[in-house]
Amino acid sequence: MAKAMIIVEVVYATADRQELRKVELPVGATMLDAVAAAGIAERMGGLDLAGCTLGIFGKVVADPQARQLEQGDRVEIYRPLLADPKEVRRLRAEKAAQAKKEIKPI
Repeated sequence: MAKAMIIVEVVYATADRQELRKVELPVGATMLDAVAAAGIAERMGGLDLAGCTLGIFGKVVADPQARQLEQGDRVEIYRPLLADPKEVRRLRAEKAAQAKKEIKPI
């Protein structure tokens, strides 16, 4: 008897390139199984999956090794952030406050 299979998508994007792969996996496969089957890490050259967060349909999954996939799921590989958005906002606010202080009334 044939084992039940599901089809899921695995996606990854950089600023200049996108990869979308449909993979067929046995029922009970995890997110890491899908990423490995898609082979995106090898195709994107230099992609370190250990430093990437994974999610499904825009929601980060805390434990991708334990998350079993369902038919039609879209596994997303997120790139590491180059800068912390909170830190960038804090620095911008400090700069604006400093500029305000330097402006002297006439």
